[in-house]
Amino acid sequence: MTLIRNEDLIQSVADALQYISYYHPLDFITAVNEAYEREESPAAKDAMAQILINSRLCAEGKRPICQDTGIVAVFLKVGMDVQWQGDMALEDMVNEGVRRAYLNPDNVLRASILSDPAGARINTKDNTPAVIHTQIVPGNTLEVKLAAKGGGSENKSKLVMLNPSDSIVDWVVKTLPTMGAGWCPPGMLGIGIGGTAEKAAVLAKESLMDPIDIHELRERGPSNRIEELRLEIMDRANSLGIGAQGLGGLTTVLDVKILDYPTHAASLPVAMIPNCAATRHAHFTLDGSGVAEFVPPSLDQWPKIVWDVGPRARKVNLDTLIPEEIAKWEPGETLLLSGTMLTGRDAAHKRLLGMLANGEPLPAGVDFTNKFIYYVGPVDAVRDEVIGPAGPTTATRMDKFTEELLAKTGLIGMIGKAERGKVGIDAIKKHKAVYLMAVGGAAYLVSKAIRKSRIVAFEDLGMEAIHEFEVEEMPVTVAVDVNGTSVHQTGPAFWKKKIAEEHALEVK
Repeated sequence: MTLIRNEDLIQSVADALQYISYYHPLDFITAVNEAYEREESPAAKDAMAQILINSRLCAEGKRPICQDTGIVAVFLKVGMDVQWQGDMALEDMVNEGVRRAYLNPDNVLRASILSDPAGARINTKDNTPAVIHTQIVPGNTLEVKLAAKGGGSENKSKLVMLNPSDSIVDWVVKTLPTMGAGWCPPGMLGIGIGGTAEKAAVLAKESLMDPIDIHELRERGPSNRIEELRLEIMDRANSLGIGAQGLGGLTTVLDVKILDYPTHAASLPVAMIPNCAATRHAHFTLDGSGVAEFVPPSLDQWPKIVWDVGPRARKVNLDTLIPEEIAKWEPGETLLLSGTMLTGRDAAHKRLLGMLANGEPLPAGVDFTNKFIYYVGPVDAVRDEVIGPAGPTTATRMDKFTEELLAKTGLIGMIGKAERGKVGIDAIKKHKAVYLMAVGGAAYLVSKAIRKSRIVAFEDLGMEAIHEFEVEEMPVTVAVDVNGTSVHQTGPAFWKKKIAEEHALEVK
């Protein structure tokens, strides 16, 4: 028998979540750097440079890689010979560890979990509860795998019930472009095959806990059908040309992970869950000897990348900006923004439009005339920070609000992550506005450009409150211009064609 103290599991979970908030797995860093080195698309290469620089800054400063510090997913394998010292339930121990991690004053993590999801959607304020999967297995240890899963990538999860004769690869290749760039590629695809619908989804999630090793598989060659599928899906996914942040390029997927399970003769359930550029997971085992130890990696293992867009970037003063100026911006152009902007996400948009519909004035301090709104829910500041990590959230969620906000407020531009949908683009084109893209997965790097921050409205919304940011040379890309041209459409189309042409030449 092994005796494990309640406190040892609680503190181990807390330590693990703090650790993964600022340390990327080194296998991920190596894979992104290799993709960066061989990337030919300037826009995609730029995005990966920001991701890698952000990762190093977070490792140095011990601050979150992404402002979305995730929903906690935990896989427990509890040995049948384990006993507990303490009277807490297993899930309560895990959730106390989550609570302790997210409220750590030295590195506050953003609380994103809402209770009553179909109703009032009230923030639990400590990121609990976690989503916990438990197995009772032979043995005398407790094995723990946990991850902090961002909403942007989780929202792109897909589940299908295929016919047994259908091609899994064809379904993945058809489905991946429909996921857009809100999952922040480059990243991994987790795929679960078999069982029932819910089993396939759990398999897909668990598969993402494994390290990136597809390069090793490619070198030694596949030894079974699952390994063949991994390579086939990887190659065909990258041939789509989606690229880093959906800007078009050679690398969209860094690895494909697959777990399977026996299924009914009439069924072929398949789930696909992507992991984003803020891949965060940790594994540890408790054997009764105390709290798990997490050894900090050496900073020497991060690539030393210099990123300077100054010579080719357009500098923009947000405080003197007029519509005539934004009309000159080109799709794909890099801008460095300085001046003031307002922030707002889903909850703030909904409340603002409710006020407008009721004929109420907007809150004092919320004037969108010739201004930009930044879709962000920042992490709280610690120590001498102006603001915590403040990367963009997925812009398509705001598409349904865009027409009315542009029509009624004087807003001329938006900043967010990934592509805009047709509704959003149509509104942008109609009102001669623009949409700018900041890199998802570079939240700490973005926060370094924010010189001042204050809440101007809706403080009760927590991280979704409206802030006023004063920024200095914040890097962004013109993603949709005043004519409605989207680089998330033109970029992948160009690189898909280019990759196909090069492949045809190689075959000849």
